[in-house]
Amino acid sequence: MSFKDIEIVDCFRDAIQGLHQPIATQKKIDYVNLLLASGRFSCLDIGSFVSPKAVPQMADTADVLAGIVKSGSTKLSVVVANERGAEAALAQEKVDFLGYPFSISETFQKRNTNADLKESFERVQRMQNRVAASDKELIVYISMAFGNPYEDAWDKQMVVYWLDQLKSIGVARFSLADTTGEATPDSITAVLQEVAAYDPSLNPSLHLHSRLDSALSKIDAAYRAGCRKFEGAILGYGGCPFAQDNLVGNIPTELLLLHFEESSTEELQPIITAFKDLIAD
Repeated sequence: MSFKDIEIVDCFRDAIQGLHQPIATQKKIDYVNLLLASGRFSCLDIGSFVSPKAVPQMADTADVLAGIVKSGSTKLSVVVANERGAEAALAQEKVDFLGYPFSISETFQKRNTNADLKESFERVQRMQNRVAASDKELIVYISMAFGNPYEDAWDKQMVVYWLDQLKSIGVARFSLADTTGEATPDSITAVLQEVAAYDPSLNPSLHLHSRLDSALSKIDAAYRAGCRKFEGAILGYGGCPFAQDNLVGNIPTELLLLHFEESSTEELQPIITAFKDLIAD
């Protein structure tokens, strides 16, 4: 299979946000600068402006941004959960994208952002109005886009319904997220085809959490269905701390690079080694 026009996002934030041991700020800065210098990524998700009580690992995001040396065309993204976080992110010159997790599972939306779907949509509208007046963009993560473990209602038309609602208030960038590993190759194909039929220009990214043994089959199903933006985390680390207890890790970034860019393991070893050192303490 010949791969073209692939964009790869590394979600450093997602990889470390649930780790209990604090990682020194300078170590985070050095690692993100290494990722930037590699020139391999269209975007890096490097932190969040959320309550430090809820996610203490992200409390130093502003300090990490201060030490980052942006290079090349790689963009920087941070996650926000409310207007306060959005205002903090908008004040950061180096931030390009503000990511908001919008779950189409009512249960998870309440767990993740302490808001129901109606409140969350109204929150996005207020944030979009503020972001539209800046030089940044809002990315809405359609969380639980492939189902949920909470027995909340789900079907592929729900994904398109909420994409349409969010587009109507000016949101133009989306990521389809499988936070708890519900997706299968068939459901990925079905959802992406439904989205493409609704708006072929939308081109959402794909943020999958998956067991390693099924990761490649899901990635290839997404590619065949037209997806060209993929998000991962080094060594498959990560998972939302507000999801279920047994977290499912991210798609490994190195798997995406090896698969799509035909990189060698030797080429990627410095990044993998640096990440292992980062989390070793």
